Amino acid sequence: MPEHKYRFNPQTLNFERIRLSAWQRTRRLGLMLMPGLLVGLLGIFLVYQFVDSPKEAVLRRENKQLLLQYELLNKRLSELDRVMNDVRRRDDNIYRVIFEADPVPESMRRAGAGGINRYKDLDGFASSDLVIDTRKRLDRMSRQLVVQSRSLDEVAALVLRKQEMLASIPAIQPIPNEDLTQTAGGYGMRIHPIHKIPKFHAGMDFTAKQGTPIYATGDGRVTYADYGTNGYGRHVVIDHGFGYNTLYAHLSELKVRNGQKVKRGDVIGLVGNTGLSAGPHLHYEVHKNGQPVDPANYYFNDLTPEEYARMLELSRNAGQSLD
Repeated sequence: MPEHKYRFNPQTLNFERIRLSAWQRTRRLGLMLMPGLLVGLLGIFLVYQFVDSPKEAVLRRENKQLLLQYELLNKRLSELDRVMNDVRRRDDNIYRVIFEADPVPESMRRAGAGGINRYKDLDGFASSDLVIDTRKRLDRMSRQLVVQSRSLDEVAALVLRKQEMLASIPAIQPIPNEDLTQTAGGYGMRIHPIHKIPKFHAGMDFTAKQGTPIYATGDGRVTYADYGTNGYGRHVVIDHGFGYNTLYAHLSELKVRNGQKVKRGDVIGLVGNTGLSAGPHLHYEVHKNGQPVDPANYYFNDLTPEEYARMLELSRNAGQSLD
């Protein structure tokens, strides 16, 4: 039985039972439950603060794993950035130097992207700085890869162009001259054999028997094959491209015609004595960008260093030309 409470009434001199109203009973019950309620709420708060629910535990593990993957990705990006810098260095300082091309401008290398904030949708999260930095690095590297890819495409085109140039540069002797004994007169001031005065000799002379074959010294197109009135007699001019032209003078017979394409080593004529000549020989000239240059500098395909030095000695010791 519930315990009842009483109070003394001095007027009636009796103990009267205390009867509580519904509100009083409710308030008293609330006061009794209040400590337990507070303890419960405190417990719930502590649990939510320090103890993860199964779902929260899974999400927390996933977040840690994602952060770890981002850190690993950034390390990998650093390695790729070093590789990219090495490729860029090789591209500018080796490949483009070899093929005589200008380096890619640094402003293009950086491949910046201005304008609006492209990463505002990633702001406001606990790991925003890491995620945004990674995105920026990826985007920057993607742009640099596009620039580098275009640069390597250009280098590949330069390779093909270089192969064509190497085949076109006059790089062999124009007649058979294995023992170098047919080298007669070199480039520079020489005594003219007919006028007997010092005169600039714009090429090299090779003595040879009448009818000795004459070779094109590089790939090109014949721009002249006829008998001229300039003292060269019957002669051939070949345009090799890349600023190079060669001239073969005093021929006895032509083996090519105007406009014909020739390859290095093709026979273009025979040694003769036509024009202003002191005897059967080939007068050979090399022109670069319209100016005569020493042909001896271009025999690198069929002479050893020792043979080259010997040829220079023979050609420069000759005091008189043959034309």
